[in-house]
Amino acid sequence: MQQDSQQSKLAQLSANELQDTDLTNNSADTVISDVAETVIIDTGCANLNSVRFAFERLGAKVLVTDDKTKIKAAKRVVLPGVGTAGAAMASLHEKGLVELIQGLTQPVLGVCLGMQMLAAISKERGGKGQDCQCLGIIPTDICELDTQLLKAESLPLPHMGWNQLNVSNSPNVHPLFAGIEDGSYVYFVHSYRAPLSEFTLAECTYGEAFSAAIGKDNFMGVQFHPEKSAAVGAQILRNFLQMDEVLLNASKKDAVSDSTDIKKSN
Repeated sequence: MQQDSQQSKLAQLSANELQDTDLTNNSADTVISDVAETVIIDTGCANLNSVRFAFERLGAKVLVTDDKTKIKAAKRVVLPGVGTAGAAMASLHEKGLVELIQGLTQPVLGVCLGMQMLAAISKERGGKGQDCQCLGIIPTDICELDTQLLKAESLPLPHMGWNQLNVSNSPNVHPLFAGIEDGSYVYFVHSYRAPLSEFTLAECTYGEAFSAAIGKDNFMGVQFHPEKSAAVGAQILRNFLQMDEVLLNASKKDAVSDSTDIKKSN
């Protein structure tokens, strides 16, 4: 999939740039600046400092909070998450954040499990007898990576390490991936995935092709960890920091226009 020398170089780059990202955050309201344009939702199930430090390195004014008023007032919102979908959704329900997140109109970025929570359901049951109902914002389902395909290629589960993105298969390159070339490496740690669909913004292959990123309207999510993906991840976060509702609306109109042109040509 990738050469050992490339992976070693990338891993060293990530370690040098992101050596402080494994800290934990126990504060429900950590202020980086008096005026925070970017809010990271304190989901109660994420390594919040890892994501916060990545934005801080880019000069962002960041607030980590679960305060509803501050989340709604933010210019853009980040939804992080680690662990299981069931535990993460239970935490959002406990904090009373589900309907709030569903109604946000500013750019929202889900990271790793945060991306999966944007979907309709997750098959990650966590020992329970039924699927996990997620936020239902992006109409796709989260399922485990195909273990038979992985076995056939002698690939372990979870999918952990550096892998390549393909952004050119999407009809339009989403603003989140502006300046990101096909074949760019990012860092993954996951066992569940979103399938390829009309909501795919970028894809990756690990035994099977799957959505490395999905999006709908002002919501977008990445399955990989941009905060651990060195220069490529930093560029993706930088792109997100440049987003606002006007940019997303313009991008959406361009996508509709291009889609109409394709239909006419056929």
